[in-house]
Amino acid sequence: MPEIVNVETHHEKSDVNVRALLWFVATFIVFAAVAHVLVWVMFGYFRDLARGETNAPLTAVARPAGADIPALPRLQPFPTLNQKGKLMPPYAGTPVVDVKDMRAAEDQALRNPGWIDRQKGVVRLPIDVAKELVVKQGLPVVGNPQ
Repeated sequence: MPEIVNVETHHEKSDVNVRALLWFVATFIVFAAVAHVLVWVMFGYFRDLARGETNAPLTAVARPAGADIPALPRLQPFPTLNQKGKLMPPYAGTPVVDVKDMRAAEDQALRNPGWIDRQKGVVRLPIDVAKELVVKQGLPVVGNPQ
């Protein structure tokens, strides 16, 4: 069987410039390698900078004596004084106990009347008592209602 040959069909020689494509790939690889090396060097510089002397004082102002322990309220790891004035070691109380005590104090303040400011006559009332007083006496009217 004879081979069919089309004279008008041939290999296209002008589609891709292979030499330019290879130069582009080589240049891209070189720039990527340079960028990686530069980032690695910068990382080492910043790592050494961070590991250096960072605790130097920023001002000449003397630090107060009790600045090592934060003011109240504190978190658990700091020693605290109990009601008797004794120093409690760290972790003597737990967050669960602290929340339980806080909620008990809030419930006591919510359910029992007490003075907020005795000189101004400001009191704290339980919610039920306050509601009853509002129903019996009504809301206070300020100014002229129109």
